[in-house]
Amino acid sequence: MIRKRSFQIYLFFLIALLVSCKNKKRADISNIKLDIQIERFDQDFGKLAPGNFGRQIPALQKRYGSFYKDYVEGMLNAGSTTDTSYYQNLRTILTNQDYKALHQAVQQKFRDMSPWQKELTDAFKHIKYYFPDQQAPRIITFLSGFAVQVPVGDNYVGIGLDMFLGADSKFYPALRQSIPVYISRRFTPSNITPRVTESFIREDMFPEPDHLNSFLERMIYNGKIMYLMNSVLPDVPDSVVIGYTGKQQKWCETYEADIWAYFLQENLLYETDYIKTQKFLSEAPFTPGIGEGNNSAPKLGIYIGWQIVKKYMSENPGITPLQLMQDTKYQEILNRSHYKPK
Repeated sequence: MIRKRSFQIYLFFLIALLVSCKNKKRADISNIKLDIQIERFDQDFGKLAPGNFGRQIPALQKRYGSFYKDYVEGMLNAGSTTDTSYYQNLRTILTNQDYKALHQAVQQKFRDMSPWQKELTDAFKHIKYYFPDQQAPRIITFLSGFAVQVPVGDNYVGIGLDMFLGADSKFYPALRQSIPVYISRRFTPSNITPRVTESFIREDMFPEPDHLNSFLERMIYNGKIMYLMNSVLPDVPDSVVIGYTGKQQKWCETYEADIWAYFLQENLLYETDYIKTQKFLSEAPFTPGIGEGNNSAPKLGIYIGWQIVKKYMSENPGITPLQLMQDTKYQEILNRSHYKPK
């Protein structure tokens, strides 16, 4: 078990921010032509008039294509879009007072999406730099009633704006049974670009392979995702990339060698029983059985996998991000990383 060291942390958030932002390699994206547009489905849907569905809905459905179908059928569970019987369910939603209050809050918070449009354009330019054949998706905003945050569909990535209102939003305390605080604390506007980028990378570009078997393989797969996010979001702190608080980021940096030693001592690297290792890969407020006083960070397997990949890329500077992401020789990545944290 990792034991607590005697140390003091002053200004841990500032320190984590400075450490995570330094020494990030920057790509020259100045010649890449790309302009991400954010399509406001949330506004268009909110303008629907129950007495005029027959004219408005077909036009909305045509404009948003597969997203509209996914939204109505999968997110709202309003019924099949193949006939008009679901119109009544839409009328019920649009006239509901809770929906109206949520819609109003979202419009006040996100009246202007230009800051995120700029951030996402920069992120997808970086993706285009490293992966020239990769096409940028449509970016579409919506309200799901706190059901879906960043869905990835047929040539689109959605942004559930009701799940980015800010950690202090009046709506989130009522959701704590289904969405705990350690999750909702990341429901902030500053998380929009990182979460859109991560979802696109994980689900569209490099979905988790079915053949992953051991803990080591899952660690390094996730580490590669984190490394790629570093590359395409050079100004985003590591703590935001992985979804840590500043304190959790500092905890991992402090105990990195101990975490690695624990994995080795417990013979976890080649463990194929996912039940035994999932606590090191899953979202949680902390990692059970690690550290003292529930002060440990979660997702320690992802964090260590990330450090292995960072070391591997620094030891092998000729390898491109594309080559890294295509490489499935996980043991070789570990071996060639010479990873030995102190």
